[in-house]
Order: sequence, then C-alpha cells, then structure tokens
Amino acid sequence: MLIVKNLTSKRAVSLVALTAPITLAASFVWADETVKSWEILAAITVEEIITDTTYEVRKIFPTAIENGIDQFDITGYIVPLTDEAEISDFILVSDMGFCPFCGSPEHGTSLQVTMANPLKGFEEGARITLRGALQTITDPKTWQTTIMINAHIL
Repeated sequence: MLIVKNLTSKRAVSLVALTAPITLAASFVWADETVKSWEILAAITVEEIITDTTYEVRKIFPTAIENGIDQFDITGYIVPLTDEAEISDFILVSDMGFCPFCGSPEHGTSLQVTMANPLKGFEEGARITLRGALQTITDPKTWQTTIMINAHIL
C-alpha cells in the first residue's frame, strides 16, 4: 500500500499514477506464483496398486518438491475440518467449486494446512495467502501427497 504524506493532492495523484504500472506488474507476478504453486501440486502422480494380498499407493513427485520445500507460498480458499471459532488445521483448495470431501478423483487439488498459530475470526471459503513448509507424504497406504506445516498468513 502506498502512503503519501504531506503532499499536495496533485503530486499525490501523480505518485499514485506513476506506481500503478508497478503495482499491476507485481499483481501479475503474484498471480503467476499462485498458479505455479497449484500446478506443482497438481503435477503429483498417484497410482493405486491392488493385488490379492497387497495395497499400495505409489506417488511420483515433481523434482521441485520431491524433498519438500521449506518456504512454500500458496493462495487458496479455506475449508475447515471442524466447526470451531479458532482453527489450526484445515484444507486449502484452489477453487471453492472443488469438493475435497466428495470422494471423487475429479475434486481437484487440495492441501492440508497446519497453522503455526490458530486462525481466529476466519470465514469458511475465505481467500487466504499462506507461507509454510511443504512436506511430501510418502506413506504407501494413503492418497494424501502433501501437507503444509507451520503456516503463516502473508
């Protein structure tokens, strides 16, 4: 946010006008980064292998995240796991039209998030930008592929 103090309104308008292209360019970069975060998560390949005696979920992670990422930024929409006033754990989805609990493989990409500090006064479906550590989940018994831990609001 640009704060202009002690300037005439003509000069203030000029400063705002001059910074508008920079602000627009920054928002396009931010939008690009958000899309890239979701694209990386969507690029994870999951294969379910069932035999008469075994069950395995094989996961192939993009190189960018195969060892996790200490600082991962993402923007999405909050889907709470509980009906409480404060939450520390929730699901983040890229689009509120996706149903992470419907059991369909077409539900879209989602990410489980654990906050460093609980969210207070949040609204279900609220858009939020987070930074946290992205960890891959290699457990061959679950379809879950990633989790963000120690997340903070940006």
